[in-house]
Amino acid sequence: MLSYSRSEARAWARERMQGVANVVIPSYTADMRDINEAGIRHDVRLEVELGFCGFLLVAETTLTDEEYLRFVEISADEAKGRQLLIHHATFNTLEDNIKLANEAAARGAELSLLSYPPSWYPKNAQDIYDYTKAFCDNVDMAVMLFPVPLWGFERIHPASLSADLMQRLIDDCPTVVAIKAEGGHPSIGGFTEAWYRFNEQVVVTMPLEQQGIPFSTIVPMQFIGTSNTEYFGRAIPQMLNLAREGKNDEAMRLYWQTDPARQANGRIGAIGGVNTVHRMAWKYQAWLTGFNGGPLRQPTARIVGSQMAFLRQALINSGIPCTDDPDEAFFVGRNPA
Repeated sequence: MLSYSRSEARAWARERMQGVANVVIPSYTADMRDINEAGIRHDVRLEVELGFCGFLLVAETTLTDEEYLRFVEISADEAKGRQLLIHHATFNTLEDNIKLANEAAARGAELSLLSYPPSWYPKNAQDIYDYTKAFCDNVDMAVMLFPVPLWGFERIHPASLSADLMQRLIDDCPTVVAIKAEGGHPSIGGFTEAWYRFNEQVVVTMPLEQQGIPFSTIVPMQFIGTSNTEYFGRAIPQMLNLAREGKNDEAMRLYWQTDPARQANGRIGAIGGVNTVHRMAWKYQAWLTGFNGGPLRQPTARIVGSQMAFLRQALINSGIPCTDDPDEAFFVGRNPA
């Protein structure tokens, strides 16, 4: 159950959203017929150990509704309040997203990352406003807006969600507490505009560490998330902590040390032409630094030997602890079931 009311949501977010939040991709049994509880619990424990403040409960790997809610429940039980659990509002329809957000909140999720269904095609900014406000009006959980090129809204505004649209939503929806500001990526314009316009109203984050860490040395960035920062082990939480302590030289020293991993990560982005995230690659990246790994259901992107080789070598070159296990072990997972 939520620990705050709708009117308290922004104050709660300012206090609770502190640190680096990454992602946990659910693990599955070997026969793909169910989620793997032991694998999920393993990953949540490692989140705590590596110093992350929370994680996105990734829903884009063909989970059933019931499986997703068990994923939330297992994660909350293992985290025991030590992690901020971020609900992934990325289901098929507005009605589905409202229903599952409320059920996820009842099982331990505290913040909702609002996505938009791939089969939904808004005609204008008012359509985006209406969808977002309907979600916020019917869900008590705090909401993080997510302007990003994945939705294809650039035909409406180059920043995906324009600053004027986000201002309307902040004014009209008290549960809008944060902005994951990737609008206009790879330009930094979406983040900088969101920061100077909204940072005193809601939490503004640059989730991409390659920009978020340098920004944190010049602005008081309290939260970075959500992205696949588990690929860097504990390095990104360490960098943000150093920057927040005013130790910018140390933060940037570590930043440059890990640049080989950063460059490799940049080669595993959205799959060309289909506007989605390479979850199989992200799960492999996490496995390299100790997470469970294991199989993913179809449909999924594939990761091949050449990709695995450069991702592994980049960690070694960055001085980030990396498993010695052979790549075939990734497809089994550390806690096979």
